[in-house]
Amino acid sequence: MIKINLLLARKEKKKVGIRKELVILILSVALLFVLLVVIQRITDKEMEDTLVQISETKKEINYYKSLMTEVTKAKEAQKILQDKLNIINSLRKGKASPARVLDELSIDKPEKIQLESLKKEGSRLGIEGIALDDETVANFMTNLRKSKLFKNVDLIVTEQTELNKIKLKKFVLSCEIIPM
Repeated sequence: MIKINLLLARKEKKKVGIRKELVILILSVALLFVLLVVIQRITDKEMEDTLVQISETKKEINYYKSLMTEVTKAKEAQKILQDKLNIINSLRKGKASPARVLDELSIDKPEKIQLESLKKEGSRLGIEGIALDDETVANFMTNLRKSKLFKNVDLIVTEQTELNKIKLKKFVLSCEIIPM
């Protein structure tokens, strides 16, 4: 009978098996490392793209903010122009226009009166002036009351003043403009 020692072959097979496992382990670790590097590069690229996109978005936001301020200024200018147009249209439509009021005042004003200022607040008109005497002021008030453009003509103040050694009457009248 021949005896064959198989233990040595088993040890050789075991060594080959361990080498195969070791090679597979090293290849697996290397493959895992390569996979992690690839994932890291992809993540870095995505992060870089996101940062670029964020900076572009910030630039766009700043651009639109500047446009917003320009739009706000344009809207304010448009509102001012619209207000002016509304005033012009109301003057065109209104029969009690400033030109008509001034015309009526010049017609009703006696020669011995000098008007110094007119102040309009709503439908109220304040008239300040200087007259030669009280009778002239009274005539002016009577003429205004007879006018179809004024009502509630009241004398607020009358006082005597002196100008170039001439005694004059300073007066303040208040009246209401009748809208037509």
